[in-house]
Formats: sequence, structure tokens, C-alpha cells
Amino acid sequence: MTATTAENPTTPTGHPQRWLILGVICVAQLTVLLDNTVLNVAIPSLTTSLGASTADIQWMINAYSLVQSGLLLTAGSASDRYGRKKMLAAGLALFGIGSLAAGCAQNAGQLIAARAGMGVGGALLMTTTLAVVVQIFDDEARVKAIGIWATVNSLGFAAGPLIGGVMLDHFWWGAIFLVNIPVAVLGLIAVVTLVPESKSPHGDRPDLLGALLSTIGMTGVVYAIISGPGHGWLSGHVLVPAAVGAVFLAAFARWELAIEHPMLDMHFFRNQKFIGAVAGSILVAFGMGGSLFLLTQHLQFVLGYGPLEAGLRTAPLALSVVALNMTGVGAKLVVSVGTPRAIAIGMTANAAGLASIALLGAHSYGGTLLGLVVMGAGIALSMPAMANAIMSAIPPEKAGVGAGVNGTLGEFGNGLGVAVLGAVLNSRFAALVPVAAASLPAALAAAGDDAERGRIADAFASGLETSQLVGAVAVLAGGLLAAVLLHRAERSEPAPQPAPGPAGPPPAT
Repeated sequence: MTATTAENPTTPTGHPQRWLILGVICVAQLTVLLDNTVLNVAIPSLTTSLGASTADIQWMINAYSLVQSGLLLTAGSASDRYGRKKMLAAGLALFGIGSLAAGCAQNAGQLIAARAGMGVGGALLMTTTLAVVVQIFDDEARVKAIGIWATVNSLGFAAGPLIGGVMLDHFWWGAIFLVNIPVAVLGLIAVVTLVPESKSPHGDRPDLLGALLSTIGMTGVVYAIISGPGHGWLSGHVLVPAAVGAVFLAAFARWELAIEHPMLDMHFFRNQKFIGAVAGSILVAFGMGGSLFLLTQHLQFVLGYGPLEAGLRTAPLALSVVALNMTGVGAKLVVSVGTPRAIAIGMTANAAGLASIALLGAHSYGGTLLGLVVMGAGIALSMPAMANAIMSAIPPEKAGVGAGVNGTLGEFGNGLGVAVLGAVLNSRFAALVPVAAASLPAALAAAGDDAERGRIADAFASGLETSQLVGAVAVLAGGLLAAVLLHRAERSEPAPQPAPGPAGPPPAT
């Protein structure tokens, strides 16, 4: 039997089948990530087939991401203690079952519940994939491996609308979930056959109370944001869940500080490298998740593209990421300019791309195409650098928890971005068009003539522009903040290194 990576986490050459294993876990990761965005392109179909309102659509998306973000830390801790291979296999099984339930849903409530169930399996998959990468690769190859992992991460995020468009062009909306089932089955077979077991012999017990507190806290806050435009920001319907969410998040932080083996060691937040990567991850996911949620609606509702056409027109984002990272260009640039500059340049490019979509793509695809290509280049630079920064700031024996932190930030930022930018769009749209309708299709259906329909479409485009600009500002702020904090951390790190022995530095030779 091959020794587990728990016993020898960093061998000189890494696991002999490490690249094949990387391919297996990337396929599993890709399936989970596609479901973060594949639903975006199905929004028009869901509004008509299931009678879903804008709030229903947002919850179909957020139920998946919020359950994931609430359970990622617990899943990471469990994988460290009980074995990452076991958790990866369990995640694939649960994800396949949830996909079957989603594909057979008969109403919006059933689909929301099924998406939440898929989030449980997704949480197990998201934590174990990155943790396994960290364990099976040696120091020299790990940076490249994380770059490939991050590329798949971005590819899944960006390719969702394209895959969804292809499926919807030939099948009904439930097919976008049922296609996950054969992938989950094949992935499960490959994991059982190829992936070695790895765990920390000193792993901690899962922090179930911490998971409960964080899940309730995040759900309350996002629910308040989603409900704000419809009920009024100062109404009890909004203030009560916002207050509940804030209280539970505060209780989560206090609990983590008090217990002996916390799910998330709050002392990590004293590490400037960790804080910088955290800030960047949340804000880039915020801008990207919310903006893609809005972009797919704009391509279909305003510019008039079908699901497949809309999906194809988001493909340049994914192609840019793949071209730069799979050829090694992104990794070389990170090495040459350093992590802080790579993050600053990459996230500035993300912000510029979002601004291009907002200002130049309101009535044509040209500005949107430019923005997607620029955003892809930015992702190729910033995302691997931020993932590596987070994992390097956490002890190796906490690889599962580190992966959980990284995944939690992305999922929470994505869900919050959908909620906040969706709320900005709804508020702007409602202010410009005083039509009592739950969604844009309903507003267009209620229009009396073509002139009013045009005015409604223009109002939606104006709301989209405002929302995209908000996302651009968030991404730019995250890039600058992350770069400054990481730069400070790097400047302070070399101090303890020049002391290899008790007698001081070695003599010159």
C-alpha cells in the first residue's frame, strides 16, 4: 500500500500519479463550479416554466452558494480528520443525488431545496480538491498545480452560461442538472481508483456549532439584501433578518475564539498575507458573481440573444483564462512581478473589464467582448496568486481548513454579489420604470406598446450599467487593498529568515 500523504505530506518528488490525480479532481471541481453559474442562462426559462420571480431566481442561485459557504469550513475540518478521499467520494455522491432532485423539480420551492442539497455535496468537493493538490505535490510543482486548479476554478465559473446555453438549446431546463449525474458517477469511480487517502493524524473534530452559526448569519444578511428593494430597506422584513445575521456572525466569531479546536482560527486574521488574500478573494468574487448574473440577463432580455447565443458570447472570458494559465503565461508573470503586483494588476484588469461592459456594452456586444477578454486576463493573474497566498498563510496540516477558507470566501462573495448587485439593479429599474412587476419579462408583458417596451428595456440597461460599475469599484478596491497588505507582509517576512543556526549567519564563502 502506498503511504498516505498524512504520513509524508511533502515528498521530494510528490505522488507518482500526481498529474493524473490532478486531472481527476479538477473534473470533479469543474462539475461543482459549473453549477454556480449554469443557472444564470436558464433564468428566462425558469421565469416562464416555474413562474419564478426575481427573488425566487436569486434564491435558486444563493441557496446553492450559501449552503456551500456555510459548510465549507466544517467539510475542510472533517476531511483533515477523517480523510480527504472519503470526503471527496461522499461529496460526489451527494452532488449527484441533489442534481437528480433539481432536474425533477416541479416548482420554484422544490428547485431551491434541491439546490441547497447540492450545496452540501459541493462543500465536500470544494474543500477536498484543493487540499489534495496541496498534499500530493512538492513545493516546486505546487505553484503550477494550484495555477491549473485555479484555472479550472475560473473556467467553471465562466463556462457555466455556455454549457447551460448548449443544453437549453436542445433540451428543457432540467437537463442542466441531470447532465451532472454521469459526470459524478465517473468521477466517483476515478476517485476510488486513483486518489490516495490523506489526512492529518492530529485533525480536529468538526465544529458543528460554528457551521450552524455561520450559515444562519450569512443567510440572514443575504436574505435582507435580496428583500431590500421589494420591502424597503428600513422595513422590519429587512432589518430583522439583517440584525439576526449580524448577531449570529458575531456569535460565530466569539465561539471560534473561545473553543480549543475552532473551525476557523480567528488568529489567522492577524496575518497580513491572509487578510490581504481574504479581502481580494471576497471582493473579486463579489464583482464577478454579481456581474455575470446580470450580464446573462442583459444578453437575453435586452440584446435579444437566445440561451445558446448568450452562452457563446460569455465564452471569451473562459478562453482568456485558459489561454494565459494553461500556457504558463499567467504563472510566469506572477513569478516575475511578485504576488502583490500580480494581484493588483489582475484585479485592476477585472475592474476595467467590468467598466467596459457597463459603459460600452449597454446596446451592443462589442464593448462586452472587450470587457470579457480583459476580465479573463485579470483572472488569470489574480486568482492563482490569491489562492496560493491563502494556502501559504495556513499550516500544512490544516490544508482542508485552508481550502475551506478559500472556498468560503469565493462562495460567500459570489452569493453576496448576486444579492447586492441584483438589489442595485432592481432599485434602479424600479426608480426608472414605475411598473408593478416581479421581473423584467413581467414588466415587458405588461407594457402597452412598443415604445413602452423600449423604455423598459432602456431602464433595465441603465440599471445594469449602475450595477456593473458598483461591481467594478468593489473589485478595484479589493485589488488595491490585497496588494498593499500582501506587500507589507512580504516586507516583514524576511526578518526571521537570516538565522539558520544559533551562531548567526554562516560565514561567506
